[in-house]
Amino acid sequence: MQRHHCATSIKRTQVQPSSAQLRPYLCDMEPDADDLPLRANTNHILVRHYVLDLAVHFDRKVIGGTVVLFLEPCSGSGSAKEEAGGSPGALECRSRDAGEQEDATIGLAETPTRAKNRCAGRERDAPEPRAPPGSGSAHAAAESGGSPSPRSWEANSGGDFTLLLDCCDLDVSKVEEVDVASASAAPGLLPHPVAPEGSAVPSVKPEAAFVQNLLSVPAGQWRRRQQLLSLCSRAPGAPGGGSLPFRTDRWSLQVRKKGAVSPRDFPRVLRICYETRPEGGSVRWTQDQDNRVCVYTAGSPINNRALFPCQEPPVAMSTWQAAVRAPSGCVVLMSGEEAAVPVEDGDTRSLIWHYYVTMPMPASTFTLAVGHWHQVTAENAPTLQRGLRDNRRLLDRSNAAKLEAGPAELGEADLMSGLGSSSSVAKGSPLKTGSSPAVAFCRPQESPATRKAFIFSEWLEGNLDAAGNPLERSCGDQTTRSFCQSSAGDEGLSLTDYSGTGNDAMSCSHGDYPCRFTERSARTQRVIPHRVFGPVCLLQKAQMAVLDLLPRCLAAAHTVLGVHPFPRLDVLIVPAGFSSLGMASPHIIFLSQSVLCAGTFGPREDALSLCGSRICHEIAHSWFGLLIGARDWTEEWISEGFATYLEDIIWAQAKQLSLQQTADQSDLKALLRCRRLTDELQNSEQQLQVLRPNLECTGQVGESGSSTVKHALNPDKTFMQVHYLKGYFLLRFLASQVGEKYFIDFIRVFVEKYHGQLILSQDFLQMLLVTFPNMERKGLTLGAIYADWLDRPGIPKWLYERNAVWSEARLVEEVKAEVTSEQLVMLLELLLEEEELSGATLEALQRTYDLQNEDAEVKHRWCELVVKHSHARAYGDVEHFLVHNQAMGVYLYGELMVQEDREQQALARRCLSLVQEEMDQSARRVVEEMVL
Repeated sequence: MQRHHCATSIKRTQVQPSSAQLRPYLCDMEPDADDLPLRANTNHILVRHYVLDLAVHFDRKVIGGTVVLFLEPCSGSGSAKEEAGGSPGALECRSRDAGEQEDATIGLAETPTRAKNRCAGRERDAPEPRAPPGSGSAHAAAESGGSPSPRSWEANSGGDFTLLLDCCDLDVSKVEEVDVASASAAPGLLPHPVAPEGSAVPSVKPEAAFVQNLLSVPAGQWRRRQQLLSLCSRAPGAPGGGSLPFRTDRWSLQVRKKGAVSPRDFPRVLRICYETRPEGGSVRWTQDQDNRVCVYTAGSPINNRALFPCQEPPVAMSTWQAAVRAPSGCVVLMSGEEAAVPVEDGDTRSLIWHYYVTMPMPASTFTLAVGHWHQVTAENAPTLQRGLRDNRRLLDRSNAAKLEAGPAELGEADLMSGLGSSSSVAKGSPLKTGSSPAVAFCRPQESPATRKAFIFSEWLEGNLDAAGNPLERSCGDQTTRSFCQSSAGDEGLSLTDYSGTGNDAMSCSHGDYPCRFTERSARTQRVIPHRVFGPVCLLQKAQMAVLDLLPRCLAAAHTVLGVHPFPRLDVLIVPAGFSSLGMASPHIIFLSQSVLCAGTFGPREDALSLCGSRICHEIAHSWFGLLIGARDWTEEWISEGFATYLEDIIWAQAKQLSLQQTADQSDLKALLRCRRLTDELQNSEQQLQVLRPNLECTGQVGESGSSTVKHALNPDKTFMQVHYLKGYFLLRFLASQVGEKYFIDFIRVFVEKYHGQLILSQDFLQMLLVTFPNMERKGLTLGAIYADWLDRPGIPKWLYERNAVWSEARLVEEVKAEVTSEQLVMLLELLLEEEELSGATLEALQRTYDLQNEDAEVKHRWCELVVKHSHARAYGDVEHFLVHNQAMGVYLYGELMVQEDREQQALARRCLSLVQEEMDQSARRVVEEMVL
């Protein structure tokens, strides 16, 4: 259940520098720094709920405030002797190299400046630590919070248990225990302690029992639970407790309490006061396309540990609620189950936005975006068009000026002409929700064989009795029935149609939370409430593409996969420096401007293909990646492979393609992806080509629960798509063995069994092999699939054979006729294999297909042709692409530099100078190493 940052780099064999060629340009990283440590000791203690109270400071580029953690010791988390100061987490601290120990801070009792701070594997100058206002001096922090040195931190542990949280690039000023017992407004939750027989000492501390009861409030009372957690989070610090001793190092925050020798003795509620740093890897401070300041969570390899101290391992699933203060002109978007209506803060004149989630998810999925964005709706489109027509000359002039002199500045009146301002929205007016009617889809007829296979799989999974009748299950405090209905009235019910089922149709295996799969209304809700936001200059394109496509894609996803896991969805067109085409998080999707149509008015249907397929990809992550997550983050293919496979199926359903059209489009996309994968594997290290890099150790963690994400910080991996493409082809291979219709039916059954849970590859593969026993009889065992697809670099034999078939597909043969966007990509791919193309040929190609007005996938290949054949007359197209499509341009810089052409190298440096301030930090470092 990681956030999903969808890679978009495209590597070319002909002009693309190999990994070996790029290595001198890339960050010089230590071998062990390529793996991201997950240091939280989740086997000992878990964070069950976060309450964040944050303020956004654009002037200092920091987010500051508090996070309150509600903790629960893990069952069997040991005796005092087993855990006293010697937890594996603490041992890991002692085993770190001396250089890193010197880089650690104690409380804030550190020397005035740090000489070096290593983060994400790179050494760089670090700023002076800053304490949030009111936190006191560094000396005071040392007096109350810490020891004078790392060695004395270990030596003076006194046998106390250490809580380890994942943390990086945060200035922590105070950690305190919260006096939850003072929350007297919650009567009835604090039980009377029971003393063991013959003893006057209670067996359970009242505070611990209070928090345990609070965390155990059943799902049916979730709103009361949220209110009580919020109330407790505002309680004062424990009387006489002062600050708890704490220490931060490169990757963690470590906290102790004197006398707490085991997790069960440790405080159940902590408050951490902190500030982010401007350079922190989890947040991105930049300007939007209207040159207005904004900030958003970056979806970086280090996830959210530079946004707030948290537990990053995926098993640490929790709920959260947040209050975010922002300037009154801003909109705050966040992962939350209801659209927030802001309220004014009388003291600061800022606005406070409240969000919450009730479905437990990893902290890495928490997403935040704050900026001067506007909502676009179908109702305001005519006004929007008039306003943008009035401003077109000014906007065009500013875009031209950006290429020549950097960011343009538009006046407030120019930006707001013909539009409502975001401030009017932020002052309390409810933001409108997309209400486009659900698209009606024809229900495919279910064959007897399909129904037989489904009933068989349900019987195997224990959901049916021997007569085929549904067995009762329990989900939380509700009694439910399995999805498959065997009554005569349901004989025509297809697995793709959920309108005939109610809240008695599902058995859940996850923990207790308000599950949408048990709600009758959710099962018939094809299109969930949705909104689209973006900068003023892109709202018209967002309306014509994203807002128009979104209800179709949502309805199609419901038809294919069933109940939407989340009750609402926001889509944000993120700033140009966003480093990919999209990122999916609970309740919110980030989309790059590169997926929007190039044309200003009336885009043709095939011009929407890139935008539509990308929306479908991100929507698919709601099921694979968020609703069902990988228990080991190295198995990225579980989310990215499934989303890539499902995007084609959902997009074909949204376009209402016939079976033949769907097959043709699917084969064409498979050929394009096979070519891309082949190029990528030829230019990457073998260790990065494996879908299960931990092999037989996948899913294993240390005794404390700590682990590492293999290769997560390797700069080569950041821009690779092996997990997307190889995972996609594995699923196509499996579908070819059982039939695509059966395979989609099986995926739906799998979702209903495993929703709300974390899985490993074998969970999916073993259920598939049991459901379709003929596969194993043909030699497709779990070990064989591991060996051919998951544990071996390179391209599997099946893919070589299918590539030859796809190359002869009908749509490939038609690429020289009137073409779709995908066919045009195929044509350019073929032309890239030609050793020589004349300038006249390239100019004719551009004129014939109007390449400058095609989508970003087409324009990227056109730029590759321009660079490969040194077509100087089109260098302006390359410059425009690198400035406006930063999500896809990183490797184009490498192509410009590897040609060793002075004019091309000057072009690369000029483009970098224009965009370097707004680029994603990881992408900027890679490009600077290549170009400078």
